[in-house]
Amino acid sequence: MKKLLHKEFCFTALPLTYLFLLFAFMTWIPGYPILVGAFFACLGIFQSFLSAREQNDLLYTVLMPISKADAVKARYLFAICIEMIYVILCAILTAFRMTVWKDVPAYVNNPMMNADPAYLGYILLLFAAFNGIFIRGYWKTAYALGKPFLISGIVIFLLVGIAETLHHLPGMTFLNSSTEGQGMQYLILGGSLLIYAAVSYLSMKASCRDFEKIDL
Repeated sequence: MKKLLHKEFCFTALPLTYLFLLFAFMTWIPGYPILVGAFFACLGIFQSFLSAREQNDLLYTVLMPISKADAVKARYLFAICIEMIYVILCAILTAFRMTVWKDVPAYVNNPMMNADPAYLGYILLLFAAFNGIFIRGYWKTAYALGKPFLISGIVIFLLVGIAETLHHLPGMTFLNSSTEGQGMQYLILGGSLLIYAAVSYLSMKASCRDFEKIDL
């Protein structure tokens, strides 16, 4: 598995996938739906999947002395690592907004989502949707990418809209506060992490079963 992951990161992945991690810096943009940055991280992963398909990388991989399930797991773990790097970057940038820059007027009077633990939880939910819809959908055929990516994109932007709406509802303003309701924000983050882990694991297991049935 270590060698398979090395192949995914060093040979299969496009430089664009790593470049799109810089969209984490959207965390610092006031007056903007900062959750959209997570979509670009997903787009970077999609581009690597697309490039691998065009190069017939999957056939090359399964011709090696490995199981088909290992090929699926390596591609999933690659995507999960990219997502975790993005979340860690956002967490670091969020810490700056909540401490060093917490009194900056542009952030204090920001009508859009602020960077806080709930924001990090929402990112995990977006990635869970991406893994459960796009990556899971891809392994049903090990070829078709367009439809599962389109569906995952629609779901992701619906979730962004819901997240941006929640903190405007009566009694929900604590979701957008850097000083109040942090206990609930961390609860959202913890719950989202569990959902992300469960969805990613279950979709990976299901994808392994589906790929075993595909005759390449």
